Amino acid sequence: MSEHVLIVGTGREFPALVRAARTAAETTVMCRVEYVHKLREAGGNARVLALREHAPDAEWIALAAAVHAQHPFTRIATVGERDQDRCAAIGAALGLSTHRPETVALVHDKNLMRQRLAEAGVDTTAHVRAADEQAVRAFLRAHGGPCVVKPVAGAGSAGVTLVRTEDEVAAAWQRATGEHEGIGITETGVIVEEFLSGEQYSVEAFSEAGEHLVLSVTRKFSDPVGFVELGHVAPAPLDDLQRKEITEYVTAVLDALGVGFGPTHTEIVLGSAGPRVIETHLRVGGDEIPELTRDVTGIDLADCTVRQTLGESVLPGIRTALAEPREPLASAIWFAAPAGSGVLAEVSGVEQARAVAGVQHVQVLAKPGARVAGLASSESRLAAVRAHADTAQAAVAAAQEGVGRLEFLLRSRVFEGETV
Repeated sequence: MSEHVLIVGTGREFPALVRAARTAAETTVMCRVEYVHKLREAGGNARVLALREHAPDAEWIALAAAVHAQHPFTRIATVGERDQDRCAAIGAALGLSTHRPETVALVHDKNLMRQRLAEAGVDTTAHVRAADEQAVRAFLRAHGGPCVVKPVAGAGSAGVTLVRTEDEVAAAWQRATGEHEGIGITETGVIVEEFLSGEQYSVEAFSEAGEHLVLSVTRKFSDPVGFVELGHVAPAPLDDLQRKEITEYVTAVLDALGVGFGPTHTEIVLGSAGPRVIETHLRVGGDEIPELTRDVTGIDLADCTVRQTLGESVLPGIRTALAEPREPLASAIWFAAPAGSGVLAEVSGVEQARAVAGVQHVQVLAKPGARVAGLASSESRLAAVRAHADTAQAAVAAAQEGVGRLEFLLRSRVFEGETV
């Protein structure tokens, strides 16, 4: 039987990868109107359905059902965070296997996630959903500082602030409730959490039929105020006991949230009390973490996702790849985040960065004309350098040296009466 896969969200190159992986496979894409331009090889799809951002779930379901009646879908998939809830709702309505709506809700809503993990006895991080600034102040009085104030939904460290005293609450509240790229529903509110002290890691895992397999643990380096990620290195320099503890903990998190299949990216802190979750995602990590994972394990997460989407069992192959002997290698990425403000006029030093021993890739992330005004989120970073070395420390040092050779020319300009 030929496959007809409904992909919710553009998936960028994912629909083309699905068609390339299976002869005669067809794809239909449903996405928001404003994201149609991000779809690669759009003409290769059987159809592309575009809806306005605030179209209700019922409209998404009705359009999918209309196509399904004429050209039945055999499978459904989504690979990004945005509109995973729509994918789950369509799957439930049409009887197509995908993440359950409950699981998506638990993963997207950080308050619901913490409630479920507490009920399961997996994680007891103190938290509260705050309706106003006074609730944040009350949390500080009850639990002491510092605490973290952030949007209930979102990613990329957008709107996140470390708060030490009540004097900092007003600014943190304004930041968390503002408009941020990738957070389309600001009315979902603000969550306040106890600050988790320790080193940060992300855990890249793949699940199948409710079984979870950790592929790699990545060490994360973040800005200490807004927690914007400045760099990553894989594999993280952990001893066997730490790696076992992290693996067992993340497996328990995924079980508690009802994750059944696919890639996950779970961010944790490893402190004196053991691992504690920051957040998890039903997708691969950003910041080229899949590339770091492939560098050190040989496993292509995108290929695994495509093959699983088409009904193949992938965990046996992942296990085989992980068991194969490999030369010691660490892969790191570091981001450029200049402290100045202004309008980006020019980036230079790219060839000098590429000349650093071990550097594999240099990418300029911002175009001339971009406004630069501090490290507000992941979107604020201007360039990235990826490097290889024998050890994690050496790989990070090479990536940092590459970033250090880049130069950014900023020009002053007036924005709406504000000079930067």
